[in-house]
Amino acid sequence: MGLLAFIAQEIDPNNPFARWVNPDATGLTGAQFRGLIISGIAQGAMYGLIALGYSMVYGILGFINFAHGEVFMVGAMTGMIASNKLADAGLWETNFIGSLLIVILLSVLVCSLTAIIMEKVAYRPLRNTPRLIPLITSIGVSFFLQNASIVLLGPSAKSYPEMPDWLKDQYTFLGISGARLLVIFAAAASMAVLWYYVENTKNGKAMRAVAEDAEIAALMGINVNRTIVKVFALGGAMAGMAGILWGVLFRSVIHSMGFLPGIKAFSAAVVGGIGHLGGAMVGGLSIGMAESVGPLMILEPLGVNGVSQLRDAVAFAMLIVMLLLRPSGIFDERLPAEDRT
Repeated sequence: MGLLAFIAQEIDPNNPFARWVNPDATGLTGAQFRGLIISGIAQGAMYGLIALGYSMVYGILGFINFAHGEVFMVGAMTGMIASNKLADAGLWETNFIGSLLIVILLSVLVCSLTAIIMEKVAYRPLRNTPRLIPLITSIGVSFFLQNASIVLLGPSAKSYPEMPDWLKDQYTFLGISGARLLVIFAAAASMAVLWYYVENTKNGKAMRAVAEDAEIAALMGINVNRTIVKVFALGGAMAGMAGILWGVLFRSVIHSMGFLPGIKAFSAAVVGGIGHLGGAMVGGLSIGMAESVGPLMILEPLGVNGVSQLRDAVAFAMLIVMLLLRPSGIFDERLPAEDRT
């Protein structure tokens, strides 16, 4: 018998902290508790995909693109428009997988193009200015994209078309709903493709060289501007994928939807070690699990009421604790030279 199992067996079930070692003490069934875990993983996987964009841009330029959450929103909105057009044509129901692939492709392309335009128009002219300037600019770009969405699509929430039965919660595989299984699989596949691209392709090696030292990379014949554009495009593509997965899972999208997931994804990048791709995904999963399981396991034993409404507080509290204990994140990625001086 393991130590935790022994403690769970011996501890007084009336002790409010019994749930820390014995989930049965939460009053949930095993299936319900597993559901919270899977929900946290799915949510965290989407945060991780968005966080990849933050980490990649920071790794090369050393600044935080706070408009990246709105690129995620653009992806979700693009997917909503495309999926409804396909539904009107009858393709969404008759060929869902093919339709979803088309929607993903469109969303990824639109988000990549959006990120490229942001870099060329808003950030490249400010590249040699103090980093506070592009940071403030990114906030302005964020508001611009939100208001552009309002002008084009209106201020009210929009919905994706009805999902097929196998993606609904009442249909499960190994206790996991089809929608969450799709989110987890697609996020893992996207991360694997990105990792392979960065680690094993010529363009990926150029990105790592520019992140290490842009001036030396330029002397070695690497086109720094083109490489930075590719970094923004890849980050935009990951945000677009996250937007589609969000739409598939929750169906409802609105112009302001990018703010909170964007902030949580930034938190995930910091928790994982900003600039580290694997750290972004680990940080995303950590934030997702914290907000899914944390309220029940931490706040409720402390006698806090309405814990389900405090999930965001738990997620950001985790960020604060991480910054206090390990400011460089789980994966201690080397900071750019200007940050070390």
